[in-house]
Amino acid sequence: MTSLRNKTLVLTGASRGIGKALALELATQGVNLVIGARSDAKLLKVRDECRQFGIKAECISGDVSSSNVAQELVHVANELGDFYGFIHAAGVLAPGPSIWELNKTRFHEVMDASVSAAHQLIRHAVPLMLWRGEGLAVFFGSGAADRPQPGIGAYCAAKAAEEHLARQLAAEAPPVTSIIWRPGVVETRMQSEARNCKGGSARPLRKTFKSWKDAGLLLTPEQSAQALVEFLTNDPRAHNGEIVDIRDL
Repeated sequence: MTSLRNKTLVLTGASRGIGKALALELATQGVNLVIGARSDAKLLKVRDECRQFGIKAECISGDVSSSNVAQELVHVANELGDFYGFIHAAGVLAPGPSIWELNKTRFHEVMDASVSAAHQLIRHAVPLMLWRGEGLAVFFGSGAADRPQPGIGAYCAAKAAEEHLARQLAAEAPPVTSIIWRPGVVETRMQSEARNCKGGSARPLRKTFKSWKDAGLLLTPEQSAQALVEFLTNDPRAHNGEIVDIRDL
């Protein structure tokens, strides 16, 4: 796989941040897209920007952890032609509270955005990829999956589970190239939320996230997106089931 040109991908979390930057970067490479996010107005704007590069682009707003939304994303992508897979960039941080302070609704929001959504994409996309004998599934991982971080306990657990789902997919469906992408420390809304969070574990979290910004360590969404697209266009099949960290490229 040396090019994604003219192939069709589903991309979640595409209304802002790295997801938006990825949509535009993929569009410049001739990739047709079906983009998803919960924000309808912003999503429509990104779709229109992508179309300016001459590609086919559609959008579907809604919670991708819903089976109906995930199914529709994949169905529309398949209808566009040459469906090749998905990139799951959506996520929710919920920074600040200690783990016992999160209510059930907020906890499930974090888990659903990463884990349930990933599973729904797998359910609906993988059978099509297996039918054609190849495909691509990219899951956004994080160093938070490896260690506890006070103030984002649900997110740490969600990313650990999402990364394992990716490895499970690699083991069960070898024709599908399943990649765990760790995008680096990127200046996004999540970073801003963490720098200004409140809750029982907010103080150490604010200190950690502010230190990255003060030290000039934050990447732009565009830098992270460009690195991922470059990696994907250089035959990622040898990395099936592996973590690919932007810092190692």
